[in-house]
Amino acid sequence: MGSINNISPSNTKSAMTAGARVVILGAGESGVGAAKLAQKQGFDVFVSDFGSIADTYKADLQRMNIPFEENQHTEALILNAVEVVKSPGIPPKAPVVKALVAKGVPIISEIEFAKRYTSAKTICITGSNGKSTTSMLTYHILKKAGLNVGLAGNIGHSFAAQVADQNYDWYVLEISSFMLDDMYEFKADIAVLLNITPDHLDRYDYKIENYAASKMRIVQNQTAADAFVYCADDEETKKALQAINIQAKQYPFSIIEKVEPGAYLEESTIYINTQLNNKLTMSISDLALQGKHNIYNSMASGIVAKVLELRNETIRESMGDFKNIDHRLEFVAKISDVTYINDSKATNVNSTWYALESVNTDVVLIMGGVDKGNDYTMLKDLVKSKVKAIICLGKDNKRIHEAFEDDVEVIVNTFSAEEAVQVAYHLAKKGSTVLLSPACASFDLFKNYEDRGNQFKAAVKEL
Repeated sequence: MGSINNISPSNTKSAMTAGARVVILGAGESGVGAAKLAQKQGFDVFVSDFGSIADTYKADLQRMNIPFEENQHTEALILNAVEVVKSPGIPPKAPVVKALVAKGVPIISEIEFAKRYTSAKTICITGSNGKSTTSMLTYHILKKAGLNVGLAGNIGHSFAAQVADQNYDWYVLEISSFMLDDMYEFKADIAVLLNITPDHLDRYDYKIENYAASKMRIVQNQTAADAFVYCADDEETKKALQAINIQAKQYPFSIIEKVEPGAYLEESTIYINTQLNNKLTMSISDLALQGKHNIYNSMASGIVAKVLELRNETIRESMGDFKNIDHRLEFVAKISDVTYINDSKATNVNSTWYALESVNTDVVLIMGGVDKGNDYTMLKDLVKSKVKAIICLGKDNKRIHEAFEDDVEVIVNTFSAEEAVQVAYHLAKKGSTVLLSPACASFDLFKNYEDRGNQFKAAVKEL
């Protein structure tokens, strides 16, 4: 599996001269950034979005005099492209995508497009969970070490826009499976695969092996001069690795066994060893990010830093003073001896598992939203042992009720963040934690997971 389009963009490179028509599908952060870079490269650019375009992005396109349309895809204006740069959110089954494939027009991601126009080296981080945290931590370490580095991909500002405007030597790129599906000639100088757990399976015919094959595209085109960092404890990763031949130098990390070169945990100390004579050691109690999942994230970032031969002292300092991203296990407040945590970024079951695993008190769990074909089985043991009540926050909560009705005494439906927080306030006992960790996408009631997290935080502050 992997790509929606088997036509390699290399087929069109000779045609990619000034004035060639490049169409951008989707006018969000990545689409508008790609349009900016395409215009700078002298292409005839057109942007098309099937939904409405946010005012800020519309203003950007108008300022650059780039023609665009919204709330429709006009095929006559799209099918005449030499190449199409597609937003990762547009599925392969979209009619306009099918029409482009039928006509033989190459479709690529913004990441693939932008990489053509920069000589910067790339550190590419993917995985079902932890990629935002690991990308931010890696960026933090590199910046603190004085490298000229940008942060892009699924996080922060568009990679293409930064290539157009900036002159970085390195980029840390958070890369989703949807982006990987539309990448062909792109090569990561350092590739990081954190884990593979069921997510977005609706885009992969509900087959984990298809999703895993998509994730493994992170190593495509790598050579012996490159590095591949991966979790040796992750079962799906181990399975996927058996099916491909890795060219890059491999650096596994594990909390179960000793691995060298790579990173491992012994008692409460992390050992990171990429060159046998310069081992980095660090106590897990000194890590800014706590919890088992964050030991993995810190190991991955630490290996990248060691591959780049940064000083141990700088790496230790950075891994100890890092501040995590908003909406990821974010402390909001303590009210009447009840702790409120915002983990709105947990849009899949595995993320919610990590969140529950890291909380050491009784939990009132707020979850729900747009179910992506979730299998809640893996949460059952943690829910039985820690969760005293589940508050559903979503339009359709039937599957959550079915999954947990035998495991908790109270399951309540709510339809706004304010209502969910009010109910949680009455259900939570002293010393417990109210945890927003939805395991679902947010689009039924909110604009996105940030909006959901911000509304939750605002409601807590009103208590």
